[in-house]
Amino acid sequence: MATIDTWVSAARLRTLPLSVSGILVGSSIAVAHDVFNTVIFALALATTLGLQILSNFANDYGDFVKGTDNEDRVGPLRALQSGMITRKEMFWGMLGTGIITFFFAVALIYIAFGTRSLFYGIVFLILGIAAIAAAVKYTVGDSAYGYRGLGDVFVFLFFGIVAVYGSYFLYALEWDWRVFLPAATFGFLSSGVLNLNNMRDRAADAKAGKNTLVVKMGAARAKQYHYFLLLAAFSCIILYSAFSFTGLDDLLYLIAFVPLLLHLKRVMENSNPVLLDPELKTLALGTFLLAVLFGIGQIL
Repeated sequence: MATIDTWVSAARLRTLPLSVSGILVGSSIAVAHDVFNTVIFALALATTLGLQILSNFANDYGDFVKGTDNEDRVGPLRALQSGMITRKEMFWGMLGTGIITFFFAVALIYIAFGTRSLFYGIVFLILGIAAIAAAVKYTVGDSAYGYRGLGDVFVFLFFGIVAVYGSYFLYALEWDWRVFLPAATFGFLSSGVLNLNNMRDRAADAKAGKNTLVVKMGAARAKQYHYFLLLAAFSCIILYSAFSFTGLDDLLYLIAFVPLLLHLKRVMENSNPVLLDPELKTLALGTFLLAVLFGIGQIL
């Protein structure tokens, strides 16, 4: 039977800071607009963390079942691949995590909308169910979208648009087109993390029949795509500052551009996919730093 330490390892805690970045950004904008709610913030974080852990369990399960996690894999050894967790245990772990996450999502929707807007409550309930399904279907099942090169689209939508704009809307209950700009920023950066992961695993994925976008476009174009993702992210957040500037505090996030640009330089110069593995941590933590500094700038 798997131990608690084994489950913690399978949850891949290093991925969690990236997953909460969008919530931090959307919530900090809510603070700036005087619509912040502590309970909504706590439930949004719990829901997001649940979705990320579910996604990690599902990726472990799906790639193992499909034979993608084998001796050719470049990244760290996963739980099922190592035998630390059985296939049956992981299935029940996925189911339990999905149920808990769903209850957090329902509580979040109830607190945010209550009886004030049945329409938006239903819309967000559908989004919540879609997010849970997307977390599982990335690698699980015959129609897993991660094996068809669609992972980047879903990551952009759920880690960017839904995480940032969705969390802001839960507080404000009103539309503000400007918030789509930081939402796109963190969507692009999150897609960059996935792209980097797929660049590292390109040869093994191609051999296993996992047709990620990187496998389809090739190594050289994947680098160009990575360049586009990061520059698009920088452009969107700078545009947001231009449209909503209130003081120099708003630009505190520019500090995070330094490690991200250095990361981009190393990726562009890279010729060994194995050496991309440390860059995953750099980009994920750089994105988290950007979210934290952006949030501080909004609050000050």
